[in-house]
Amino acid sequence: MSATLPVVVPDLSGRLAVITGANSGLGFGLAQRISAAGADVILAVRNRAKGDDAAARLGAGRVELVDLASLQSIRAFADARIAEGRPVDILINNAGVMAPPKRGVTVDGFELQFGGNYLGAFALTGRLLPLLRKAEHPRVTMLSSIYARRGRLDFDDLQSEKKYVPYTAYGQSKLANVLFAQELHR
Repeated sequence: MSATLPVVVPDLSGRLAVITGANSGLGFGLAQRISAAGADVILAVRNRAKGDDAAARLGAGRVELVDLASLQSIRAFADARIAEGRPVDILINNAGVMAPPKRGVTVDGFELQFGGNYLGAFALTGRLLPLLRKAEHPRVTMLSSIYARRGRLDFDDLQSEKKYVPYTAYGQSKLANVLFAQELHR
């Protein structure tokens, strides 16, 4: 049996964090820790009722709607943040879809996992980049999966139109997240 070391989160008072998929799972846990450290947290979620429930459980946070499977939704969310003008100190791209049994598409026509998990996070980060650059020490986190190791970018079938295999498409989207994170860091 191994002991778990406590995670120390520095004081984040006055900072703004945007966390996608913050209504449950890892996103909710991150929202709890970051909020407890003093940050103002925007719970960026697809479902208002689930977001409101998460904010109530947190006792903090502002719920904003954004669907990473919709470029229009991403644009509206980012434009609202830009209109506020407040720097974004932390962006955590957590929301995602994992291996639906049948191929789905986003409202923009992209394969659902590639479109939501990767293209949506890419678009959101790009739209928020001016606000991230305004922050003193901005941080962007792209969540991925061990399936990224299995992922291969199939440039002849990025949208899985020729052949859809749920975990193959998922791995491809998560590999794309890792590659984007590396390039963004660089």
